[in-house]
Amino acid sequence: MKKTFLFTLSIVLIGLASFSLASHENHEIYDNEYYSENAIKGLETVEDGFSFLVLGDWGRNGHFHQRTVAKWMDIAAAQADAEFVATTGDNFYSNGIASIHDPYWRSSFEDVYTGPNLFIDWYATLGNHDYRGNWQAQIDYSDISRRWQMPAPYYAKTVDVSDNASALLLFVDTSPLNPAYESEEKYAAAMAQDGDAQLAWIHKQLSESKAEWKIVIGHHPLYSSGKRYGKTSGIRNVIEPVLEQYGVQAYFAGHEHDLQHNRAANKQVEHFVSGAGSELRPVKQREFTLFAESQAGFAIVSMDSTQCLVQFVNNSGEVIYRYTISLSKDK
Repeated sequence: MKKTFLFTLSIVLIGLASFSLASHENHEIYDNEYYSENAIKGLETVEDGFSFLVLGDWGRNGHFHQRTVAKWMDIAAAQADAEFVATTGDNFYSNGIASIHDPYWRSSFEDVYTGPNLFIDWYATLGNHDYRGNWQAQIDYSDISRRWQMPAPYYAKTVDVSDNASALLLFVDTSPLNPAYESEEKYAAAMAQDGDAQLAWIHKQLSESKAEWKIVIGHHPLYSSGKRYGKTSGIRNVIEPVLEQYGVQAYFAGHEHDLQHNRAANKQVEHFVSGAGSELRPVKQREFTLFAESQAGFAIVSMDSTQCLVQFVNNSGEVIYRYTISLSKDK
């Protein structure tokens, strides 16, 4: 009996020592030296500006490139003093989640984005894969998680980006607005939503806002240099006229598993795709392509009263693209 007790006690003590050592090591890797040694070279931020990250198509239980993207997101958030993370949807593959208690919350979110600088607000949007599961559970999880923020399928947030300028951010739900899903049974839950009501809400938000910057974040791209090139006209015809009408400067989407910047001729809106949070797909140069790469990564946005700097960072910690939008004097 005594030997059994001593053996059990030794196992417990070894376990506690291992846990203590692991905890200490995990703490140590996130010290100032770690961020100094792993700083993203060439990453720029607008001085005294407002920064946030944009991540899309990511929730795959840490598979593919998800964990390396998460690592560099944490470092970028530290360097840029990011205020929040915005998602462009498809938060959980392949069929969304079942409930607020689904283990995917841990395996695809909580246990992947563990860097201390990623414990900021996450403003999420819904993608088509999220609608294959219990999409309402993603909204309800906002009542459980301190950092997960999804008050509704679509919602607005206004932030001060400097002492004299603000930005209106619209997080929209593009699946119910996509005509391509009207005959697909697997997206019946999305098509059951009131798309007309959402469009009216978008009009109202954009028309009444006094913000200098207007940025819209959704799931489906209106232009694609990737897999869906030539197949986006349906959703584009619904959303683009509204964005152009109210002088929206940038639209961020996902859906395509890559990083893109597209601008159509004779249009004012800059179209960015940040859907490279995990799995990748090929891209090609198209007539509207300013940048397109099949690399895992995310976008970081830094802005003030006169400029909005958008950069793509890959999962090797490299800045692979940089573009600045200047605020027009007449807006």
